[in-house]
Amino acid sequence: MDSKPPDPASCESFESFPLTRPEYISAMVHFYRGEMHRSQVWRTRLDTTTNWAVVTTAGLISFAFSSPDNNAITLMLGNILITNFLIIEARRYRYFCVYRARVRMIEENFYLPLIRRNLLSPRGDWRERIAEDLDAPKFKTTRLEAILFRLRRNYVWLYWVILATWVGKLFIHPTPASGIAEAYSRVGMGIVPPWVILGLVGLFYAATTLPLFSAMARRAAADEMHGFERDLKHWNV
Repeated sequence: MDSKPPDPASCESFESFPLTRPEYISAMVHFYRGEMHRSQVWRTRLDTTTNWAVVTTAGLISFAFSSPDNNAITLMLGNILITNFLIIEARRYRYFCVYRARVRMIEENFYLPLIRRNLLSPRGDWRERIAEDLDAPKFKTTRLEAILFRLRRNYVWLYWVILATWVGKLFIHPTPASGIAEAYSRVGMGIVPPWVILGLVGLFYAATTLPLFSAMARRAAADEMHGFERDLKHWNV
C-alpha cells in the first residue's frame, strides 16, 4: 500500500516551534565561534601581506648594497611593490573589519550580560543589526581609511627605511661621496636629470606621509583599547 504524502497544510513549519533558551544560547555560541574563526583567518592574511612587504624591503636593501654598480634608483622603484602590498593589505583589512564587528557586537551584547548576570544588552537592536549584516554584508570602513590605517601602522616605516637606505647608498656607492653636491649628482638616471628624480621622490613621500596627520587618518587609527590599566593586581594569576 503506497504511503500518502503528508498534507503541507498540516505540517508545522520551523517557525511554529518556540526557540528555547538553551537552543538560543547554543546557536549563538556556535555562531560566535564561526565568526571568530573567520576574523582570525583574515587577521592572519594581514600578517602575511606585511611579511611580504618586510621581506621585499630587506631584499631591496641587500640588492642595493651587494654591488657598488647597482643603481640606487632600484630602491625607489621598490616602493611600487610595497605600495601594491599596501593596497592588498587594505583590502584584506576591510574584510577583517566585517567579521570583527560581528564578533565585538556579540561579545558586548551577548556575553557581557551573561557574565554580569544582567540580561540587559547595552544595545537593544544588536540582533537586528547582525541579522541585517548577515543578509546584506557591508564594509565597515572605506578603502581610503583602510589604506591610511595600514599605512600608519606598518608601511610608512618601510617607506622611510627605504628612503634612508637610498640616501645612504648615494653617499657610499660607487665611492664615498665628498659632499652633498656629489651625492646629488648621483640621483639622476640616464637622461633623467637629478632634480626630476628628487622631485618625484619628494612628491611620493609627501603623498604617503602628510595624509597621516589628517582627521580621517586619526579616525581610521582609532583603537578599541582604552589606554593602559594601571591597577593590575586583580589580574595577576
